Amino acid sequence: MDVNIHESWKPWLQDEFSKPYFESLVDFVKSEYKTHTCFPSGKDIFNAFNQCHFNDVKVVIIGQDPYHDVGQANGLCFSVNDGIKHPPSLINIFKEIESDLGTPYPESGNLLRWANQGVLLLNATLTVRAHKPGSHQKKGWETFTDAVIKTLSANKKDVVFLLWGGFAKKKVKLIDKSRHKILTSGHPSPLSANRGYWFGNKNFSQTNACLYKLGKTTINW
Repeated sequence: MDVNIHESWKPWLQDEFSKPYFESLVDFVKSEYKTHTCFPSGKDIFNAFNQCHFNDVKVVIIGQDPYHDVGQANGLCFSVNDGIKHPPSLINIFKEIESDLGTPYPESGNLLRWANQGVLLLNATLTVRAHKPGSHQKKGWETFTDAVIKTLSANKKDVVFLLWGGFAKKKVKLIDKSRHKILTSGHPSPLSANRGYWFGNKNFSQTNACLYKLGKTTINW
C-alpha cells in the first residue's frame, strides 16, 4: 500500500506514517489486497484526503467502513461512483437533503462534488475485504483516522463535524467543542432512519447556517 496522500496533509500526519502500528497496518493491507478482492481500489484508499486538502477542510463527515460490494467504494464515505445504484444510507441522505433544502434528488451518488467544496468524507476504516463488512477493522486504521480527527481539532478552527449514529458519536471525545461545531443525528441507514432517528435532522441547512455565520462559503449539497 502506497501512502499516496496529498502534500497538504503530510506535515500534519508524517509522524503517524513512521509509527509501528502504521507499518503493521501497511503490511496487513498489502497482504489483503494481494490475496483477496478488497475495496476501494489501491489508488483510492486515501481519496478523501486527495480530494479535500487540509487547508480547505470546513466540514467533516465520519463513516465507518467502505462499501464492500463490487464497484461501490471510491474512498469517500457514503459515496459511490457515477452510474452506481445508490446504497440505502445514501438514498436516505439525499432524501433528507431534498426535504431540508428543497433541492431535487441527485442522479449521481458520487460525493466528489462535496469533497471539492471542503467536506472531508472520512471513513474510520479505509479498506475492506469484498462482501465482508468490518473485515479490516481493529487493524490500525481507527488509530490513524482518530489521529486525523485530533489533528484537525487541534490545528484548525470552526470546522463543522457531522456525527451520525452511535459509532461516529463516540468520536466526540476527540474534538475540542470550544473550537468547533458538532452536529449529531441518528445514522442514515434504514434501520435507524425508519425508527425516526434520521429524517428531519436538518443537518445540511444547519451546517450551512454555521458556515454562513463564520463568513465561510456554504456547501452546495
